[in-house]
Amino acid sequence: MAPIDGRATLDLAYPFTGWWLVQNSPADRVPSHGTTQFATSYAIDFVPVDAAGRSARFTAASLFRTEPPERFSGFGRLILAPAGGRVIAAHDGEPDHHAHRGFPSIGYAMTQRMRIAAGWVALAGNHVLLETAGVVVALCHLQQGSVGVLPGDIVRAGVPLGRCGNSGNSTEPHVHVQALSGPDVERATAVPITFRGDLPHNGTVVEV
Repeated sequence: MAPIDGRATLDLAYPFTGWWLVQNSPADRVPSHGTTQFATSYAIDFVPVDAAGRSARFTAASLFRTEPPERFSGFGRLILAPAGGRVIAAHDGEPDHHAHRGFPSIGYAMTQRMRIAAGWVALAGNHVLLETAGVVVALCHLQQGSVGVLPGDIVRAGVPLGRCGNSGNSTEPHVHVQALSGPDVERATAVPITFRGDLPHNGTVVEV
């Protein structure tokens, strides 16, 4: 890990290919998700989009109704190991719920406190924890039934771990990435991350 701004920072490969929109980036604010709970201070979200930068066509119905995750072009895209390491946890049993855009997102936000109280799995949904260089990397909101690794597996960077889903605390299909000082998420501290030596800003579309 290289020191950046006085902090030891873990550099990763992007855990996907294609076009992905950056949201909740620590390049723009820390804590990136508005809280230090669950070691999320330096977490980042990537939303799969098409060549026009859209996750799914937004219609008048999107303002008032929830939408099935299959409507989003990135639902089911492969999520890859961002580094070589050992899988220490793999959870695959949470359903992919409907997406919440427009007015439905307001009601969904009001229920977030309930998910926080329910704990890590309620927030992360289906996820993989990968230990690399003494740090634990979490990849969250994976598609139900897609996780293809087991605890104890040794993987190389670029190996498929699962697919992009909409499980856990998620308003539309995306992947949430964060690094932690250890496997106990509720007690770990957040570790800053970069991707290929850089940290993209909110609104950037990353093409890999």
